[in-house]
Amino acid sequence: MSLQQLLTTKLQEAAQALFQAELPTVEFQATRKEFEGDVTVVVFSMLRVIKGNPVQIGEQLGQFLVDNVEEITAYNVVKGFLNLVVGDAYYLNFFSENKTNTTFGFVDNTDGEGVMVEYSSPNTNKPLHLGHVRNNLLGYAVAEILAASGKKVYKTQIINDRGIHICKSMLAWDKFGNEETPESTGLKGDKLVGNYYVKFDQEYKKEIEALKASGKTEEEAKKEAPLLLEAQQMLLDWEAGKPEVVALWEKMNQWVYDGFGVTYDKLGVSFEKNYYESDTYKLGKDIVEEGLSKGVFYKREDGSVWIDLTDEGLDEKLVLRSNGTSVYITQDIGTAIQRAKDFTVNGMVYTVGNEQDYHFKVLFLILKKLGYAWAEDLFHLSYGMVDLPSGKMKSREGTVVDADDLIDEMQQTAETISQELGKLEGYTEEEKKEVYNTVGLGALKYFILKVDPKKRILFDPKASVDFQGNTGPFIQYTYARIQAILRKAEHDQGVAIGNIALENKEKELLKIVEMYPEIIQQAAKQYSPAIIANYTYDLVKAYNSFFQNVSIFGADSEELTLFRVQLSNFVGNVIKSAFGLLGINVPGRM
Repeated sequence: MSLQQLLTTKLQEAAQALFQAELPTVEFQATRKEFEGDVTVVVFSMLRVIKGNPVQIGEQLGQFLVDNVEEITAYNVVKGFLNLVVGDAYYLNFFSENKTNTTFGFVDNTDGEGVMVEYSSPNTNKPLHLGHVRNNLLGYAVAEILAASGKKVYKTQIINDRGIHICKSMLAWDKFGNEETPESTGLKGDKLVGNYYVKFDQEYKKEIEALKASGKTEEEAKKEAPLLLEAQQMLLDWEAGKPEVVALWEKMNQWVYDGFGVTYDKLGVSFEKNYYESDTYKLGKDIVEEGLSKGVFYKREDGSVWIDLTDEGLDEKLVLRSNGTSVYITQDIGTAIQRAKDFTVNGMVYTVGNEQDYHFKVLFLILKKLGYAWAEDLFHLSYGMVDLPSGKMKSREGTVVDADDLIDEMQQTAETISQELGKLEGYTEEEKKEVYNTVGLGALKYFILKVDPKKRILFDPKASVDFQGNTGPFIQYTYARIQAILRKAEHDQGVAIGNIALENKEKELLKIVEMYPEIIQQAAKQYSPAIIANYTYDLVKAYNSFFQNVSIFGADSEELTLFRVQLSNFVGNVIKSAFGLLGINVPGRM
């Protein structure tokens, strides 16, 4: 039982004994530095159920805890805040019980509750770009955090492998490609296909200009350009199953999948199952028919099917066109239901940019109205754009920030800065390369994940690789420093420590470490890797303050040295664990 759990139970007992009141929850805060104490109870939030003066209530609760909880040695009340002093014995007991636990903070999945996390979900007409990087990092980290919190997690993506945009790349390669392949060009398959998406746009614009010169309006020229008409015909041919079109589609998509696989490996993300829009785009029509019979949907005179969500503050939404073809929401309804059949899940998380906020409000509401119990636990992990200092970029013009190029640039930036700082003397070239990769990717991931998902990011590659401040490399460097201490000490981490008096810096460090299980639960509840990232930074700041102010190898006794080495090891394990949840590796040496 954590300290907060223990205190919550005892405060509920106190509320009943002293005030005959039921206290449903207790709000805690870290004690402000100017006051004595280790944990603070917010009395103000209790005034809904306990009537009276908050200072007097705090005094009575504080005395009850000192009398009834051996871990609490003193208290003080400041206005409506009850500051509690926790005895060293509690933290030393916590330390001895958890110091060698490599899964500290993690909860086993005992109830079988499952959740599916969707992320990445790219189109097969271009490589992954900067926006996909944030999407993948967020989705993967949230999946890992949910798993650590006690959920059974299934990672998935839906690949948009059909439609007019895919046909544009196919048509351009067919007309202008001269049978180029990834092997013949040395290009990754996704990059080769992406080049032909750009090529289509270039040739299409030329045709538009030619038609305008012949007297057509811009609108007419865009609709009548031969390339667009050919792409539209190719889509019809694909839907009709024309063998040569399907064969071309399969070949070029496979090039892209192979290319994506390389990028996913670099990013360190993976999936349990891939869904393909070519398989799912017809799903949902039967559900619409079922919903019509239940009165969830209604049919208009033209035969189109709609749902009226105006009572919920939304609009009326089309779910089936008058010609019987589906729209995106129809497919998403069908895909969600298919996933619930494929896996035992109690909820789903969709990692999709904030431009789709409205779409997911509608989707979740429809699934609830259709009566699916798991629809109560659907979450849109909405996130903001990522910009570079040079501004927003567009893929069809060939100026997208390519994910592979960004990863390579991060490794080069890490190499340049490491060489300037002279941190890798005595390393082999292979060892150096591994460190550049670990630091570069760590910088990229941490910079993106430390920000609340909903916020837009201006990503600065150079600033992200700074070895000072709230950055990945700063935290990685602290971890490497701890490993150097452990190599020097060569102490057995399991040796028991007797009763020692804790220094303030040691106690502060243990207080932060003890919060880790609660931080995981909080991050899972809010679907926010930023909570883990910023907790890790706070832990590292506290460790560095401890390191600078408390001598490890010059301690007054061998037992104190042993304790401080073991404490360093415990902190190192939590750093490694927390960064693991973010998909970030930590180097043993830097």
